[in-house]
Amino acid sequence: MPILTAVTHADLISDVRALAALIDRDAAWRPTLLVGVGRGGLVPAVYLSHAAGVPMESVDYSGHDDARVAPAITRLAALTRDGARLLFVDDINDSGRTIAQLRTLLEQAGAPRGAVRFATLIDNRGSAARVEWAARTIDRAVTKDWFVFPWEALAPATSIAADVAAVPERTA
Repeated sequence: MPILTAVTHADLISDVRALAALIDRDAAWRPTLLVGVGRGGLVPAVYLSHAAGVPMESVDYSGHDDARVAPAITRLAALTRDGARLLFVDDINDSGRTIAQLRTLLEQAGAPRGAVRFATLIDNRGSAARVEWAARTIDRAVTKDWFVFPWEALAPATSIAADVAAVPERTA
């Protein structure tokens, strides 16, 4: 049975403040737009938008459907060619699949290198993709917990169990 670890609202606030501080400290690269990655990155992006004073949009990539997200990626890549700096925000960088695919799609759509960064509340140091900023880092080789974020805590226990069961390698 996997260990379910609640990320409390207080944890969320602390993590968002940590990300805002990282943004603030990097005078050489300031985002002009935050992009919340749906589903898990939407709430953190809203909070970070307020904390960092940066406007926010969202991209729904919860179904990992490249065709569905293509129009949004094309539009966002065009913004970067006009000088925008985009910070994509997600809840966790676990396997790295989402971040790697979004980076690939943005590159294919013509986003210049260096115009896009990623930030997460939790970063798995063993992930196949890297993020530029993370509030905290775990090592999945050691930490097998399934993190339940405040917005997920509202789901029925059966839904959380189904989410865990969908990716057993993360908690085994």
